[in-house]
Amino acid sequence: MDLYFSPLACSMATRVALYEAGADANYLEVDSPSKTVLKDGSDFRAVNPIGLVPTLRTDEGVVLTENAAILQYVADSFPQSGLGTSAGIDRTRLHQWLCFIGTELHKGLFVPVLDRKAPQETKAYALEKNLSRLDYLDNYLKGREFLLDHFTVADAYLVTVINWTMATPPIDLAKWPNVKAYYERLKARPSVAKAIAEEFELYKHELARRKAAA
Repeated sequence: MDLYFSPLACSMATRVALYEAGADANYLEVDSPSKTVLKDGSDFRAVNPIGLVPTLRTDEGVVLTENAAILQYVADSFPQSGLGTSAGIDRTRLHQWLCFIGTELHKGLFVPVLDRKAPQETKAYALEKNLSRLDYLDNYLKGREFLLDHFTVADAYLVTVINWTMATPPIDLAKWPNVKAYYERLKARPSVAKAIAEEFELYKHELARRKAAA
């Protein structure tokens, strides 16, 4: 399968999941500003017209988009990894957390704060409205190792999103000690540590390209 990604973007969650599952995949970096696949210079929008990562092409040639859907596909494709859950209430809870991370944290909180073009008023409003989501998460994680009773694709997504706090000074994890402890534990997990280290190096190269092109 082919994973189209950009360094340290939400697509890193799928990289973590694939590493966790021990799955073989081709990792195709997408230059975010130009929407170019760096390996061959092709137009990424020919694969995903919206131009967003992650995008996954399965071994059967099916193109999948949207982070939560791709993560669930990976979990279902590698059941031995334990990345998913059984059907029923556990599966619903997994969906619940993927939705919460995607809407309340990823899009609701971090996207406006990370957006270089967003007015300061917009960033301030996002912080005022959505920091309470971290209060909720901090309370939930008290005494818990993972979001469910074992590491799942929801944890892969959450640690990816929390990792963005390194670029968002107004969101100081010291204010949420249970979230911080969770993040530190998961950063030490081999699949997560490998993904962060590799993508951080690629991100540094991306910054150098942008600087050279400016």
